[in-house]
Amino acid sequence: MNSSRERNLDGEAISRIVAILDGWSGKLTWDLLIDAIRRHLRADYTRQTLHKHERIKQAFVHRRKALSSEPASEQISGSPELKAALERIGRLEGENGRLEVENQRLLEQFACWAYNAHTRGLDHAFLSRPLPAVNRDQTAQPLKPTKRPGR
Repeated sequence: MNSSRERNLDGEAISRIVAILDGWSGKLTWDLLIDAIRRHLRADYTRQTLHKHERIKQAFVHRRKALSSEPASEQISGSPELKAALERIGRLEGENGRLEVENQRLLEQFACWAYNAHTRGLDHAFLSRPLPAVNRDQTAQPLKPTKRPGR
């Protein structure tokens, strides 16, 4: 059995999957999402892999909820430009709703962190200190001499 594993989901792939969800219309299931990812990203991920990433999971839940509350869409007759514009509006509304939910979760996380920092006696000045500079110089440790065979 020769099974090759897909590359790990990185930030760019997660963003592209979330963008697919933002523009989703019609029935939404994990299997349909996996098929769409296979077509758009040429990658084959499992439901468990996708569900493990919080942004994807939250975007899926939010989009599914938004689709269930929308009235059944009627077949739009008109110019292709109108159809494209309405699809773009739908995608942007989906993205806007998802970003509002993500923003709310981040605000809740920040409030939790602020409370925990306050209970530990950490003040605003301490928490607002800049991050230390990254030292990318080579280490000063000399290399160990290698032994050559026969010497």
